[in-house]
Amino acid sequence: MIPVTSPAANLDANLAVALDALLTEQSVTRAAARLHTSPAAMSRTLARLRRVLQDPLLVRAGQAMVPTPRAEALRGEAAAVVRRLEELLTPSGGIDLAALRRTFTVQAADLVGAALAPGLLGLARSQAPGVSLRVLAEEWEAGPALREGRIDLEIGSIDHVDPETRVEELVTLRMAAGVRTGHPLTEGPLTAAGLAAAEHVTVSRRGRFTGPLDAALAEQGLSRRVGATLPGHLAAMSLAAASDMVCLVPTALPGDPLSPLTHPAQALGLRLLDIPLPLPPLTIGMAWHPRHSADGAHQWLRAAVRRVLRPTSAETGS
Repeated sequence: MIPVTSPAANLDANLAVALDALLTEQSVTRAAARLHTSPAAMSRTLARLRRVLQDPLLVRAGQAMVPTPRAEALRGEAAAVVRRLEELLTPSGGIDLAALRRTFTVQAADLVGAALAPGLLGLARSQAPGVSLRVLAEEWEAGPALREGRIDLEIGSIDHVDPETRVEELVTLRMAAGVRTGHPLTEGPLTAAGLAAAEHVTVSRRGRFTGPLDAALAEQGLSRRVGATLPGHLAAMSLAAASDMVCLVPTALPGDPLSPLTHPAQALGLRLLDIPLPLPPLTIGMAWHPRHSADGAHQWLRAAVRRVLRPTSAETGS
């Protein structure tokens, strides 16, 4: 059996570049100078091109070389291929946001989604009107969704990522006790004992009734009663606003500008009370798969998220 050689075996982008130089210059020496190589190396490349294309391409005519009919037919096509290669392999100079048409999928807790959506859509309307936003509820493990390309960003408390996942911290918050206006706990300074005596609603995707506050209370020999556990902060804050239950609400650290994450509590009219116990801070970050790191559209998305969730004092008017 005679072996058949696939044309793909002869594909080499460098050959296309050399062919364009040779057909343009019609000289091995000038083509070599154009491509910053030696005449001997260019002569070997011409020999290879002749074998691949099964045509002499350039032939001697006195002191010069002239193209064959096949070479004349290939000249324009070779130049076009090289221009296309240059476009293909040249880093993009940016992205035309006005022409961008893309839907970004973000996975976030309800509180983060509520804080992010107005600001992000506002930036999209002014900068990239063709952008749409899809917000999905948190999963227990977001790593596979990022790896599989089902989501563009995970935003929240990032504590479970694949090794290749890129993570950037956005804002660090503290937890306060959220209660309705006129709640008995607002009648004086909040104490650990008073906090423990109140009925609480917790937030947990897994339905857990305990958390860092219980550990801090236990250090004081105290425990609290949790009447309900809900999967999202917005539902828990709504319940606290309509009852005597207490919920934990993230708020800015002292001296930091108010975060949009505090807006829902303000809209519900909740009073935020300082908790007289050492609780770990809450860090909100964003995670993405490295396949998106150099993508101009995704870079705009990350910059927009930073601007919305990490406001400066000037932007918040403080």
